[in-house]
Amino acid sequence: MGMVVRVGSVVMGVSDVRRAMEFWCRALGYIPREAPEDTWVVLTPAYGDGPNVSLGRSETPVQLKPRVHLDLYADDQAAEVDRLIGIGASHVDWDYPPGADFVVLEDTEGNRFCVIAHA
Repeated sequence: MGMVVRVGSVVMGVSDVRRAMEFWCRALGYIPREAPEDTWVVLTPAYGDGPNVSLGRSETPVQLKPRVHLDLYADDQAAEVDRLIGIGASHVDWDYPPGADFVVLEDTEGNRFCVIAHA
């Protein structure tokens, strides 16, 4: 049998690791795997299983249309969007296609992500 791989962590560049950590921990119900540094932290699910989210300090400009981003699945999309806005996310002006099942937001660092209506 060949080697089996899995996604261990999704890595995002941020300008303020601690601010981003606070947002993503609250957004996802994650906790730091170990004490955060000013340049790096790995977040892991507080309960259950899932990929880690790693945040690394970066000076790379935020991409307006990122090639890779997180899709967050929500049973109640409107409520989840409101919750995320309440903890620091912002709406992104986006040209939505007809019948779009997603809302584009950005985190405290400008990283864009989608909230998907997932029944």
